[in-house]
Amino acid sequence: MKKYLLIVICLLCLNYCFGQDTVERKNRLTDSVLERFQVLKETPDVKNGLYRALFQRKIPVAVGRYRNDKKIGIWNFYKQDGRLIQRFDYNKNALIYETVDDTDDDVHYIIDKKYTDTDKATRPVKIGSVYYGLIPYLNVFRLPFDTYDVNTNSFRAVVELLVSPLGRLADYKVRVVSDMYEYDRTFNLDANLFSEADRTFVPATINQEPVLSRIVIKCFVQRNGGLDFF
Repeated sequence: MKKYLLIVICLLCLNYCFGQDTVERKNRLTDSVLERFQVLKETPDVKNGLYRALFQRKIPVAVGRYRNDKKIGIWNFYKQDGRLIQRFDYNKNALIYETVDDTDDDVHYIIDKKYTDTDKATRPVKIGSVYYGLIPYLNVFRLPFDTYDVNTNSFRAVVELLVSPLGRLADYKVRVVSDMYEYDRTFNLDANLFSEADRTFVPATINQEPVLSRIVIKCFVQRNGGLDFF
């Protein structure tokens, strides 16, 4: 009897740890990226279980798992064509894979220190890569005026992130330009608007020495005055 009671208790514990009731939620990160994730049924603001961010509702750009609203285990990040470009282990806080061709025509990296061809330089790295990790820096911005009667297609924007040698977001600014409306303004926003995770990078290096760098993101302006780079 005690043996069976012990088995029942173990099963109940396993059910509590791994089988808590969850429901699926959806949220649009940008016009082109939709996230689908599990949340606790009794606590709908706590992510728990499988997470996917999907480009055009079908191509994964981020896949991983949450436990009690915390990223756990290995997460994979992809390009829009489905190719794996980055893998990160959140349990070990370690970048375990990044492809050498993780580039995008609209994203550029600048190292704020001169170096020669004989130096070994590495660019700054954002966990989540271009197609997922950089989304928060676009989502935080909106044009400071009503765009209802404005042709936002005539606007272009550039987001610039300054990354310190310590791997911290040191400065954030957005330049918005429109020749049609003779508009040219640069906005400087407080880096503290972002979460701790979004203020953290792997810094650029020259010969393994961390250095100051910038990530420059070319964007278009959406109809609601927000930004997107897809």
